[in-house]
Amino acid sequence: MEIKNRFSGKVIFSDVSAAHLAGADLRAADLSNADLSDTDLSAAHLSDADLRDADLRRADLSRADLRRADLSGADLSGADLRGADLSGADLSDAHLSDADLRGADLAAADLRRADLSGADLRRADLRRTDLRRTDLRDADLSDADLRDADLRDADLRGADIHKGQAELIAISLGMSIT
Repeated sequence: MEIKNRFSGKVIFSDVSAAHLAGADLRAADLSNADLSDTDLSAAHLSDADLRDADLRRADLSRADLRRADLSGADLSGADLRGADLSGADLSDAHLSDADLRGADLAAADLRRADLSGADLRRADLRRTDLRRTDLRDADLSDADLRDADLRDADLRGADIHKGQAELIAISLGMSIT
């Protein structure tokens, strides 16, 4: 499998069979529909990468730079995204069930209709994140920053949230707390 820069068409890697790409420079790479399940991409540089519909189940993306990456429709179930920078990324319709997103930066990311059921989002930055119609059932949102997040029609059943977060959620939904 060749990995190309999606803007220039230049080949970045020609063989990814080793599945060990820790720290790799994959900025703007076209990885759409790629099977990267169980791959070590820890601390990889994936900003502006095209990862649409990619299979990233159980992948190690801890501390990876995924700023502005297109992960729409990708399967990240069980992935390790601790400390990853996903700010401005498109994760609409992505599958992140049981993913570890502790301390991840998701500021201004698009998570519309994403499945985050059972995900660990403790201390995640979700400021200005679009979470409309997102499945957050049984997710751990304790100490996550939800300021200005759009949670309209999100499913929060069983989610672990603190009182202060509940107030922010109510305000984002246009409810008043008395």
